[in-house]
Amino acid sequence: MSALLQADEASVLLEAAIRGELPDERGRFGPFGGRYVPETLVPAFERLERGVHEHLHEPSFRAEFQRELHEWVGRPTALSHAPRLSESWGAEVWLKREDLAHTGAHKINNAIGQAILAKRLGAKRVIAETGAGQHGVASAAACARVGLPCSVYMGAVDMQRQSPNVDRMQRL
Repeated sequence: MSALLQADEASVLLEAAIRGELPDERGRFGPFGGRYVPETLVPAFERLERGVHEHLHEPSFRAEFQRELHEWVGRPTALSHAPRLSESWGAEVWLKREDLAHTGAHKINNAIGQAILAKRLGAKRVIAETGAGQHGVASAAACARVGLPCSVYMGAVDMQRQSPNVDRMQRL
């Protein structure tokens, strides 16, 4: 079985997960295996799973998430026509400007949803990791938005290379 899914297969799996049908009776998520986490983390993952199923379809959660995406993140982001690329490539080229979202990348779209969920689950703080810093900045910003402390872990070499992002995370 291929690990690559067609769009319709991915959509079917996503809908099954949202309905709470995954993992299956063997603990597997379609072709992607099961829950491979250290035993000490199982209770935390089960709590997270229950929280996702409890809050995902809750109208107040969805309304808060959509409001934050629109009012704070700046969604929907602009589509910009690229006339010179269009001319050069012989096709109409449009650029989806995710760089215009708050924090400068698409990562904030997911981070704000996770922060809202963490707050609703009663989390005391959020722990995140980042490589180049974009996910760390998004996580720190989203947590600041909902009033949760956030600790971001980043490799020492990456911290030196991406010091502006480290500064942003520390300020948030």
